[in-house]
Amino acid sequence: MLGQNFPLTRLRRNRFDAATRRLVAEHSLSVDDLIWPIFIRDGGGDPVEVQAMPGQFRVGLDGLARHVEQAAKLGIPALALFPVTPAELKTPEGREALNPDNLICRAAMLLKKEFPDFALVGDVALDPYTDHAHDGLLRDGYVVNDESVEILAKQAVNQANAGIDFIAPSDMMDGRIKALREALDGAGHIHTRIMSYAAKYASAFYGPFRDALGNQGALQGDKKTYQMNPANSDEALREVAMDIAEGADMVMVKPGMPYLDIIRRVKDAFGVPVFAYQVSGEYAMIEAAARNGWIDHDKAMMEALMCFKRAGCSGILTYHAVQAARLLHG
Repeated sequence: MLGQNFPLTRLRRNRFDAATRRLVAEHSLSVDDLIWPIFIRDGGGDPVEVQAMPGQFRVGLDGLARHVEQAAKLGIPALALFPVTPAELKTPEGREALNPDNLICRAAMLLKKEFPDFALVGDVALDPYTDHAHDGLLRDGYVVNDESVEILAKQAVNQANAGIDFIAPSDMMDGRIKALREALDGAGHIHTRIMSYAAKYASAFYGPFRDALGNQGALQGDKKTYQMNPANSDEALREVAMDIAEGADMVMVKPGMPYLDIIRRVKDAFGVPVFAYQVSGEYAMIEAAARNGWIDHDKAMMEALMCFKRAGCSGILTYHAVQAARLLHG
């Protein structure tokens, strides 16, 4: 930039005190930016802590309302629901995904009754329901596309019928957004939003999440034939463009922090609402480092969340949502 010469220009003047720093801040973080992912299991009893994610729990359906009440009081606008499906209900075809009485559907109906103001985000993919832990149907070792999309469309309608507000397909099948939009509209769910996992990478940062859902060690092979190569960024723009053209209302980049460049490129290119998922591995790293005294937990947590806003995010799915909301409320 021209005309900014020392000593006439001293950039540190605008950092001199807290009031000035607040006034000139380019981005801000609020409770309105937070979506809290919840792991739900059947039955009751005390929540069971996820070993790989200290401070996060598998919450029994009977105690779900009590567990999320803290989020309601803090003003967190949305919850993302993930089911811990019992092994006996997992099949090669993921049939439980279409059960109108499955965990996600029962949880959605319960939460809509107790907390009607919460927006509920439902994950659409088959990996919680398949015994091979893939997001679609497995045929001769390969996850097939079109057959998987047919089931995913039915799964989306099943969730919308139960009260899910945001259908969030995380499967990364080609053409699934168009199929989901047509299925939802055909079932009368014209107001149900689609939050597409448009750029979901085949990442090593998902490990603790699989532990939380009881899928650790169950995956047959890997997900590299449908999730994106971490080496690619131009491809992410093609994925996002296709999803928007097919009817996505908003898009997501996953994981979050290692892919801030993707978030920025997507926001600059399309100007649509962009969300990031600060995934389980990101959460676990902050928690582990803080518990070992290597970083300041709250400062690192809030800095990471602010980075998502700076990169262009409208909102963030984060396991730190409740902790961050408490700090934001002072």
